[in-house]
Amino acid sequence: MTMQHDGIAVPTPGGVRGVRPRTHAVPRPNEGVWPGLATPPVAPAKARIAESLFRNAVRSLPVRVVFPGGERLGAGGPTSPVMRIERPSAFFHRLGANSKIGFGESYMVGDWTTTDLPGLLTPFAARLSTLVPPALQRLGRRFAEARQPTAEVNSVEGSRENIHRHYDLSNELFALFLDDTMSYSAGWFADGSDDLVLAQERKIDGILDMAGVEAGMHVLEIGTGWGGLATRAAQRGARVTTLTISQEQKTLAEARLAEAGVADRVQVLLRDYREAQGSYDAVVSVEMIEAVGVEYWPTYFAALDRLLKPGGRVGLQSITMPHDRMMVARNDYTWIHKYVFPGGIIPSVEAIEDNLARHTGGLRVAERRSLGYDYARTLGHWRTRFLARWDEVEALGFDETFRRMWEFYLGYCEAGFRVGYLDVVQFSLQRRPSF
Repeated sequence: MTMQHDGIAVPTPGGVRGVRPRTHAVPRPNEGVWPGLATPPVAPAKARIAESLFRNAVRSLPVRVVFPGGERLGAGGPTSPVMRIERPSAFFHRLGANSKIGFGESYMVGDWTTTDLPGLLTPFAARLSTLVPPALQRLGRRFAEARQPTAEVNSVEGSRENIHRHYDLSNELFALFLDDTMSYSAGWFADGSDDLVLAQERKIDGILDMAGVEAGMHVLEIGTGWGGLATRAAQRGARVTTLTISQEQKTLAEARLAEAGVADRVQVLLRDYREAQGSYDAVVSVEMIEAVGVEYWPTYFAALDRLLKPGGRVGLQSITMPHDRMMVARNDYTWIHKYVFPGGIIPSVEAIEDNLARHTGGLRVAERRSLGYDYARTLGHWRTRFLARWDEVEALGFDETFRRMWEFYLGYCEAGFRVGYLDVVQFSLQRRPSF
């Protein structure tokens, strides 16, 4: 799973189920771990503009914003989420210096707090495109906002470093908040069910069905994760070659495959998709395209085409965003890039279809399934589990700044799916018949 969007976050009124809100003071970030984060930028003019825009925006939102002196803003009622601006000067300087990074950083350091993070952020996500006037958005992109660093371009070596920064954090960390399938992508909930394991198993079967995976096939998986999909494909009787560029994932995936009794039918390769060889009856790739990068989309889709046997199908699961927003945000450098997914960019459905038309020998979208709201529910499960098991996460060596970063990341993404700013789609790709 990979996320990048410039929306902000999400739902569950009253906070996270079973987790008491934290009200203690937020400790100062460790300078050795989070260099420069504790000290806000100095940008007086931009801070004044940011404050004016913020005040104007929240007046009509169903939230309550409270300042240290008791001033209150927002159109929210008694049960609406509360945002407490603990350090207004630092908050507005961060927001003014770079709104796409400063808002999240301000939460990480405690410039603002809330007892219901997702509930607070949801209204911001719903009004994302209108909170800042278009003219000022264009001005910010031209003069103020940071651009993606060239070091994070997704070349073969760059991709390995980008993936290492997220997926190699700790297998133990991911195991603490993911479900037993270790699936780090959207589940697909059956009607009336809130069981995440069943939702993930249903999602995996759904994408394997999109690729037409059956017994006796040789299947290529691009993006191993921790082996859940490869295990299920092997249990269907297929032989699987699965690619990852994370050594941590490879190690745990192989152990899990052995435990499931399918290691003899699955080969896990530490290999980039651009280095893949062979010809396969089916190709599957779940939420990996978001880490490819715009400049490498042609290469990615050409690889799918090159590696697929005639008559075969591709099962592709991708987070998507509206095409107009993708075009506006494609070169932005956001909080998600800086702290969670370096080098990431979410495609639109139109971008996927365009790349298929331009860079494959006739692959097209034959079937699709939207799971956007299911992803919001999935993220809610992850956030609940992460916070409920924080003591165990902390014992792995992660600090309070990381806790707030990860909580913001999960809530930030959940909101985008709740309000429809983001979607996730399962595609069945097939070649056009030749006549």
